[in-house]
This record gives sequence, structure tokens and C-alpha cells, in this order.
Amino acid sequence: MRVLIDTHYVLWSAMNPTLMERWARKLLEDLNNEILVSAASVCEISLKVRLGKLRQAAEFESDLVLNIENRLGFALLPLEPESMMRAARFEDKHADPFDRMIAAQAIQHHLPILSTDPRLDAFGVRRLKNRRS
Repeated sequence: MRVLIDTHYVLWSAMNPTLMERWARKLLEDLNNEILVSAASVCEISLKVRLGKLRQAAEFESDLVLNIENRLGFALLPLEPESMMRAARFEDKHADPFDRMIAAQAIQHHLPILSTDPRLDAFGVRRLKNRRS
């Protein structure tokens, strides 16, 4: 299964996996799954570290791409013009630019998103949730 993960799952995977529900941890640890991280998440993490909003992620961010790919074993999904246009054209249901880009990529590439953020549902994405919820 190919899965695009929201930024908080990147950070939880790197710094505190116990914040994830067990089913989500299992999904991320399953070597049969291809876990994708949006380039938008790379930008979001770096920006928030620079602004002091994610001080606890400074070490992880110092070699962010290598840490995502080598330490976590996730693949980066570059931003493409089609996804960027889709993100810009979404109705203003949710203004966070990073969420808009991640949602647009999920739609563009027919990927489910692993996220705890129900606001992404406004974009019509397929968000993975605990099967019991």
C-alpha cells in the first residue's frame, strides 16, 4: 500500500512514536507499505523550526531529507505543478497552505492520507482512520 503521511506523523515517527495509535504505527512499520512524505512537509518542518515553533525537532531538521529517507525509511514526494495548481484552486474551506498541498498531492496521485486532522476531509481526500472509529 502507498500512503502519504501528514507532517505530524513524520514528526511523531522521528521523535515520539508512542503518540501514534497502535494501528498507525503498524502501518508505518510494515515494510510492504510505501510511506510517502510530501515536500510540503519538509518545508513546513523547516519553517516551524526556524520560527521556534518546533524547537524539539531542530536536530531532526538539521539533516531533514536524510533523516526522512534513511533514518525513517520514507520516500519524498516532490511537489509538481499540477498539485500546486490544485492546492491553489481549492475552495477556502481550510486555509493552511501545507495541508492544501498535501491534500492536492493525495488527490493527484490517488493516495490515502494518514492524518489525525479531520479538516483535510473538506478537500475530498481519502483519510486513513482507525477502523473502529
